[in-house]
Amino acid sequence: MSEEIAKQSKEKNSAMNTKNPSLGWMIVFLFVVSFLGLFSVVPLRKIMVIDFKLIYPSGTATAHLINSFHTPRGAKLAKKQVKTLGKFFSFSFLWGFFQWFFTGGDNCGFASFPTLGLKAFENRFYFDFSATYVGVGMICPYLINVSLLVGTILSWGIMWPLINDKKGDWYPADLKSSDLHGLQGYRVFIAIAMILGDGLYNFIKVLGRTLFGLYHQFNQQKIQSDIPVTGNSSPDLPSISYDEQKRVRLFLKDEIPTWIAIVGYLTIAIISAATLPHIFHQLKWYYIATIYIFAPALAFCNAYGAGLTDWSLASTYGKLAIFIIGAWAGSSNGGVLAGLAACGVMMNIVSTASDLMQDFKTGYMTLSSPRSMFVSQVIGTAMGCIISPCVFWLFYKAFDNLGISGSDYPAPNALIYRNIAILGVEGFSALPDKCLTLCYIFFGFAIFVNGIRDAVGKKRASFIPIPMAMAIPFYIGGYFAIDMCVGSLILFIWSRINRAKAAAFGPAVASGLICGDGIWTLPSSILALAGVNPPICMKFLSRSTNIRVDKFLSL
Repeated sequence: MSEEIAKQSKEKNSAMNTKNPSLGWMIVFLFVVSFLGLFSVVPLRKIMVIDFKLIYPSGTATAHLINSFHTPRGAKLAKKQVKTLGKFFSFSFLWGFFQWFFTGGDNCGFASFPTLGLKAFENRFYFDFSATYVGVGMICPYLINVSLLVGTILSWGIMWPLINDKKGDWYPADLKSSDLHGLQGYRVFIAIAMILGDGLYNFIKVLGRTLFGLYHQFNQQKIQSDIPVTGNSSPDLPSISYDEQKRVRLFLKDEIPTWIAIVGYLTIAIISAATLPHIFHQLKWYYIATIYIFAPALAFCNAYGAGLTDWSLASTYGKLAIFIIGAWAGSSNGGVLAGLAACGVMMNIVSTASDLMQDFKTGYMTLSSPRSMFVSQVIGTAMGCIISPCVFWLFYKAFDNLGISGSDYPAPNALIYRNIAILGVEGFSALPDKCLTLCYIFFGFAIFVNGIRDAVGKKRASFIPIPMAMAIPFYIGGYFAIDMCVGSLILFIWSRINRAKAAAFGPAVASGLICGDGIWTLPSSILALAGVNPPICMKFLSRSTNIRVDKFLSL
């Protein structure tokens, strides 16, 4: 990497003490940025839910699920689902405990099982027996899992072996595969190009739908205002059903005063602008003030777009903040760190805004008090500000290879976002030969595929892979995609045998697998912190390597 990038890495270590990250500063950072999104959209809840009647598919689906539980049949089904979740939670936890005994070294255990052969294993094609990813595969749509598998085959099965053959021509032959000037650079930056292409396309599409929807809403309201009315200005119009009238009354009854939202937003914004520069010295107060001026408008766009499409573009707005703030700060003033910090601030605002509006829609459908939901959201956000850093700190202390490619927890998005920041600040000087050309090709490829998906209609689009999902395994490898496809296969066979039972209990089974494996991480982390190591290393070698090992041991 260039001297400037190395300098910024040193600045990062100095600012946040990454060798021993400060848990207190992480908690403070989340507390000063996580509540702004909640206050930014509170005044818009009536407009979004009642006036515009936005769907918010996830919030509506959650509401229907909650309402179904309050019927005799729904309550009985819920008890069975909880019992099923408990069974698979126990299985997943015990499976994680069993696997731990065989992980006494690097690349040991079932997670490094070369199920498809050693050559495939070298190219990250294997099933790693992860209950978490199998469960995730059961929850994710088939198209997502197939897209991941297609991306795996395209990258690790075709592209990377071909580019590896260009070693010594396109990049120096003595570089390790993990060097960004070598093969790793192609893996990371081509994935970033696809993600940016997909994000840009969907950003423009959702923004266009948002602007068209707003125009339609205001135009419709103007037409209605020109029609003579009978003087009934209440929301209880004859065209509204009794159930809707009841929902509207309750939704407007526990109104959250607008002045509270405005005062809350301004207060937190001032505190945040004064605090964040002490955490990230490269993030100046005027960068933060600029973000907070435009954030409410972006939060509204994201919340409105999520209401139309159920698609939150928080990561896209975060990447936008990376490029703008990073370029503004410049490479000589810590632009990489400033851009990444600004990304965290922006994503917190716009994502919590859309999440809150989804919850307001759920509350509207379930006759829940919006004021209570807002307070609950604030409490939950405060809990997350404490719990999330503690979990990260636990992982950071317990696992030395956290964030390293090929490890159990590679954290691929961390490297992707950092390299987006480097790209925005430093330009294309860090890319190896031909990498920029390939980035252009795959950036255009992502836009082209999305355009085809929208052009052929929803039914045919279900057979066309999603570029965003295809890009993920470009860097991380295909093992998790294989796990997720196994989960999809289990659900598919189950659905063929008994569709109703699979629909009712599939999410419970998946949740049990995910939660059990996730909870096992806590005791395994405690064991690692206590210095208790697994007693066995189960490793797989080729026959020729095994013969050499046996000869060496016999000496």
